[in-house]
Amino acid sequence: MGLEPRLLVVAQTDDAIGALCDGLDALGWRTVTARSHGAAVAAATDFAIEGAVIDASHPDAAGLARDLRKAAGLRRLVVVLVNDETGPEEPVGVDLALGGVPHPSQLALRIEQLARAAVAEEEFELRKATLAQHGAVLAADSIDPAPLRILVAGGADPRFLALSNALTAAGAEVVAAPTPYTAFDYLHEAAFDGAVLWGAPDPAPALSIASGMKRNTRLYHIPLTLYLRDIGDLDLTELFNRGFADVAAPDASEPEMAARVIALARSHRRLVAIRRALESARGSSLMDASTGLFTRELFAAHLARLAEAARRRKRPLSVCVLRVAAVDELAQARVGGWLDRAMPQIGAMVSRLVRVEDTAARLAPELFALALPATTGAAARLTAERIGAVVGCTAFDAGPDRSPFVVTFEIGAAEVGDGENPAAVLERAFADLIASRPDA
Repeated sequence: MGLEPRLLVVAQTDDAIGALCDGLDALGWRTVTARSHGAAVAAATDFAIEGAVIDASHPDAAGLARDLRKAAGLRRLVVVLVNDETGPEEPVGVDLALGGVPHPSQLALRIEQLARAAVAEEEFELRKATLAQHGAVLAADSIDPAPLRILVAGGADPRFLALSNALTAAGAEVVAAPTPYTAFDYLHEAAFDGAVLWGAPDPAPALSIASGMKRNTRLYHIPLTLYLRDIGDLDLTELFNRGFADVAAPDASEPEMAARVIALARSHRRLVAIRRALESARGSSLMDASTGLFTRELFAAHLARLAEAARRRKRPLSVCVLRVAAVDELAQARVGGWLDRAMPQIGAMVSRLVRVEDTAARLAPELFALALPATTGAAARLTAERIGAVVGCTAFDAGPDRSPFVVTFEIGAAEVGDGENPAAVLERAFADLIASRPDA
């Protein structure tokens, strides 16, 4: 599956998007190009692509988004329109419209965010069906109808003020912060859908704000736009890797930039609503009482539904198991019951360290499992190892006059194969766990 294209690019020539395709390929977003409407629909039917990028100058651009989504079937397809000159109005029929040809790192980041939202929406429908099968209701969390709230941080530069005015004219509520300190005060006091950071004449304060936000779990997902007077020697790839969702080129107009910021904020608010709806399931009586995770029985039922959906949508699905290691260092914590006392906290950590679309379960007192949709086996193992590393850095109380203890996990992962049933993939994950032991 790794050799299949992830993105379909529809353009009559490579004049505008040739370099973009090369850049996306280099970033791991393997592309396939279609010149005609029919070839594009055929590619969307044959390949399990995650998104489509359409050159707005293509004569069939208007109907392509609809037909490509239909060809993708049950799989929610992300559609992006590039080189669009229709103006800053909200795009109709596509997930994102960009006024020019974006930087490959920027487009890859945006598509990844939109693809995650699509998978989360699919997961919501599946989780709702699983809970309904067991007599519980998972209600959708409506998107907040209030105006989008945008933080703009930086000095009183005329262009920055013009962007603030353009955002206000577009219906957003704009909050201005003249310094990084006031920016963080506002960010901790209220919820924002997006932030614009002014990077002139010195980008250091903006980079400092971005770095601080990306280290904060509550602020991490807020989309950031860096607004510059001159890009100069700045490395755009590095800026996008730092967490910026968009970087304004000096020739970008304020209405266009406002539209891009609004699109980012709208996508963020939509994902927040999906996340709230999925997280609401933790309060169900069907969940494990001490951790809020799926129980063994509920996980088995949901994994079967996930496996069938992954097959029909041509998406990968992987399973991880994490078992507390039977090491000598934990013997005393087990005997004294201190490990049992720590398990609810550990379970809560596991639930917070996975993506909103992932399903975390407690299969036994010291055994956790994860079901990760749209994830390969290799990526799933990395996820489990990251969780194990974070939990392993946490010290838990061992009682009076005893040093705190730490918990290590034995980890196994497996990707669901063609026609493989959930029980078999769980068995392979456990086999991988055993094989991964140092003494195996």
